[in-house]
Amino acid sequence: MSERTDPPVRIERDGGVLSVVLDRPSAKNSLTPATVREMIGALEAAAADDGVRVVSLTASGPDFCAGADVVAATSGQGDRPKVGNLQRRTAVQAHRLIDLLTTIQLPVICTVRGWAAGLGCQLALAADFTIASDTARFWEPFCARGFTPDSGATWLLPRMVGVARAKELLMMSREVTGAEAAEWGMIHRSVPDAELDRASAVLVADLASRATIAIGLTKHCINESLHASLADAMAREAFALELSSRTADFREGLASFKDRRPPEYTGQ
Repeated sequence: MSERTDPPVRIERDGGVLSVVLDRPSAKNSLTPATVREMIGALEAAAADDGVRVVSLTASGPDFCAGADVVAATSGQGDRPKVGNLQRRTAVQAHRLIDLLTTIQLPVICTVRGWAAGLGCQLALAADFTIASDTARFWEPFCARGFTPDSGATWLLPRMVGVARAKELLMMSREVTGAEAAEWGMIHRSVPDAELDRASAVLVADLASRATIAIGLTKHCINESLHASLADAMAREAFALELSSRTADFREGLASFKDRRPPEYTGQ
């Protein structure tokens, strides 16, 4: 058999849905620096594309993502990389990817079955709506391997599950199932494995049909409010309200309410 040469990530567009599909199942979809750069490029392009209304992040095979491919990340660097090499690379690779997922003004839906570990776990945490199989496994292996967390783990988890549980997950590297993650508030919801694909498709279609600009601005306001005063949050809401009230979707929302019919949003 010839060696597989397909790209480790597939970027696909179907109408307003941008699908980012991790496609390296033989390596549990672990992420190489090249894969991370490709994902970053796809998200940056989507942020500037008025036709994209939702981002779907999925994976092929039995596992979502085993995290960063450490071997690929360190290959070719020799025995003594320049001081600060890791800090500089992380800022523009894994950290840039997580930043984009949380700041892009589009809803991001992540679908998880099997393992979501390390950077793979952070992808799920950074998405706006993560739906997982009940038996999925979320794991932060950093401290168990003798090094410290990255890719936003120490920022995301305390805000989602509280400090005590974040310490358990990060410092003791406790694994949690999809059902536990949903119960703890780490993810949007969990479902039986047989229902995962359908539940994810329904969620993607639902969000793709909504008022995209209003949703994107609301996401921005929520995320910024996590480190803002009430006054700052309300000032940001006022600007978002001004922008969203000038959209075609706002006019459609008013018209549909007046006509007592479901709205037909276009994302404009």
